[in-house]
Amino acid sequence: MMAWRKATVLAAAFMGVGAAPAQPQQQVTGPVSTYWMSAETANGMFAGGGGAPDMSAMMSMAAGGGGADQVVHTLDLRLGSAKTPTGAPNAEHLPPAVLKAGQSLPLVTPVRTPAAAPGPMSYGPMEKPRGKMLIYWGCGDRARPGQPVVIDFAKLGSKTPMPNLQTISVSPMKGPSADRNATYGEWPNQKTRTRVPGDGSLIGEHLIRGNYTSDIRFALAQGQDFLAPLTLTSNAPTDTGSVRLAWKPVAGSQAYLANVVGGDGETMVLWSSSEVQGMGMGWNDYMSQDDLHRLVAQKALMNPQTTECRVPAEVVQAAPGGAMLSMIAFGGEANFSYPPRPADPKVPWNIDWAVKVRYKSTTGGMLGMDMAAMMANGDGETPQTPPQKPGKGDKTKAILRGLGSIIP
Repeated sequence: MMAWRKATVLAAAFMGVGAAPAQPQQQVTGPVSTYWMSAETANGMFAGGGGAPDMSAMMSMAAGGGGADQVVHTLDLRLGSAKTPTGAPNAEHLPPAVLKAGQSLPLVTPVRTPAAAPGPMSYGPMEKPRGKMLIYWGCGDRARPGQPVVIDFAKLGSKTPMPNLQTISVSPMKGPSADRNATYGEWPNQKTRTRVPGDGSLIGEHLIRGNYTSDIRFALAQGQDFLAPLTLTSNAPTDTGSVRLAWKPVAGSQAYLANVVGGDGETMVLWSSSEVQGMGMGWNDYMSQDDLHRLVAQKALMNPQTTECRVPAEVVQAAPGGAMLSMIAFGGEANFSYPPRPADPKVPWNIDWAVKVRYKSTTGGMLGMDMAAMMANGDGETPQTPPQKPGKGDKTKAILRGLGSIIP
């Protein structure tokens, strides 16, 4: 009898009999409306925003019009809703006056156009690929052992497979879009493309309203404004042949990444500040906070305390015609939702709207060249005697004009 009771007690403990009941999982619905604000600060060649070299900024520098220290704020606004309006969709964002972009930013619904039927395809003779790609990674005066990874396009085939390139996965952030939402509006758009001035601010009360969403009200406080410009304090060659990059810390940044693209004839040279092999060249878009923290832990991204990195001498030597530098500081997020989540898990949380504000700061220029100083050097007063050799500013302008002809 005692043995039977003991076995019963053990079985009851194993089955959880007598344990506290599990808390019910809260039912969550919505959000009905989702609003994303993407806020970018850009300077240097990236002063046009978008995480890519800006042709107008490049040509302005090439023509001696400055632009190396120009700061531009860029906003991308997207509203998605599960509601369908009775009439034509209409929505707007009323920003604080300190944004200096106007009283209203209309969120226009893009017009869907049917895809054109594909016509007959004609294929000409296939030209055999040529050229090489040299891939480097990691900060330091010298490249690490085993670098570069060389991809010879002329030799790729069944007998010469693609080199074993490591990949680092990054999950794309999926915000509101015309494909994912019943009704969608965006700014900038065809109706208005107001440029946000460099001294515009996000701080203050924001209101989004329309005929397919409830009113969305939230306020951004100090620390939730545009990130500060990513300003290089050093972009100069060292005695070892490397290039020392240094920058001012960007308050609120979660991670940094530097990339270099250069070439010599039919050879393309790629370098990333990542300490692990991976194609970080495409990481110029916003990232989720989970991905940022993971990539910093993996040393694929530089941590927010980093303020210096050296581009190895081998990268500089492999691109004698010049190389383009791009840098990005990934910021945090500000998230809001309404109504607040009920404390009682038995009460459903029916989310009416949710807002995400995300941040980044970008810069770019020619590797190893102080753009502001060189442009000033090339645009000084007319000398008393004709110079015997072109100045550094003239050389810089020539390189910029050449790059302008190949960058889309």
